[in-house]
Amino acid sequence: MKPGSRFLAAITVGFVGATAMPTQVAVADELNVEITPFAAYRFGGTFDVEESSASYEVDDSEALGLIFNLRQTGNTQWEVFYSRQQSTARLRDSVATSPTVETNIQVLQFGGTYQGSGDSVRPYLAMTLGGTHIKATANGSQSDTFWSGSVGVGVHVSPSSRLGFRLEARAYGTLMKSNTDLFCQTGPDINVCAIRIDGSIMGQAEAFAGVVFRF
Repeated sequence: MKPGSRFLAAITVGFVGATAMPTQVAVADELNVEITPFAAYRFGGTFDVEESSASYEVDDSEALGLIFNLRQTGNTQWEVFYSRQQSTARLRDSVATSPTVETNIQVLQFGGTYQGSGDSVRPYLAMTLGGTHIKATANGSQSDTFWSGSVGVGVHVSPSSRLGFRLEARAYGTLMKSNTDLFCQTGPDINVCAIRIDGSIMGQAEAFAGVVFRF
């Protein structure tokens, strides 16, 4: 190959490489949206009964949820967090521990995440605030919504740019209101309806794993 031809070929290769690299970066930069369906196992949850030593304790159980993230900067994201737990609340006092009430707990919160450095594995911190809706499926019971917040720590594992995994441990705090009629239970051993819970913070914790889809 003549010197002029080699020079022309080198310029052509350089031009092609220069135009291809920004295109790849642009594609990566466009992946600003994440949707993460997840499965969790949740622990804890106690409702204190007003003017009584009794309490309702929520059984540990599975939970399902969905997280929506929108990137704000390179390390921060906005987050919309939803989860749903169906479990059983058991009345516990000095006399009886057997009566149970099926309970549906739904959480909808808004906040953000801060991600650490890393390529395929990145640790992060999540914080959200919003509401927790609690419904006891028993005759005479009512549903109510309470202010709540959560804090989570975890890691993002990204084997590819569009698909990843999210592993997290999260703690919830729900501010309960006094004079809330949530539970009602009748039977041969107990006959109490419209039990009013005492105002306190209900704490729960969970561990979950989710699949991250990026767009």
